[in-house]
Amino acid sequence: MQPRSNTRVRRESTPELLTVVAERFRALAEPARLQLLHVLEGGERTVSELVGTTGMGQGNLSKHLQQLHAKGFVKRRRDGLFVYYALADADVLKLCEIMCNRIEADVTAAHKIVRGR
Repeated sequence: MQPRSNTRVRRESTPELLTVVAERFRALAEPARLQLLHVLEGGERTVSELVGTTGMGQGNLSKHLQQLHAKGFVKRRRDGLFVYYALADADVLKLCEIMCNRIEADVTAAHKIVRGR
C-alpha cells in the first residue's frame, strides 16, 4: 500500500460518486460497526475474540463484519479454522477522529453560549 499524500484532490461530484460515498457512510452509521473498527485498531482479531471483546452475539457481529468487509473497511484472512479480521486501512479512523473533534468543538461552543462567555 502506498502512503497517502496530504494534498487534497478535487474530484467532480458526480451522482455516481456521491452514491458510492453515501453507501460507505451508511455502513459507518451503525454504532456497533464503529465499535468493531475501534477494536480492530488494536490489531487483527478472530470472530471469537471480537465476540468476547464487544459482547455482541456471533450472528450479529458476523453481519456487521460482512457489511464492513463489503464496503472495504476491513480485510480478512483465513488461517486453518480461523478467520482473522483487520482494518483494511486506518484512514477510516481518521474520519471518526474528525467527527469526534467536530462534536467536541460544537459542545464547547454550546457551553460558552449557555454560560454567556
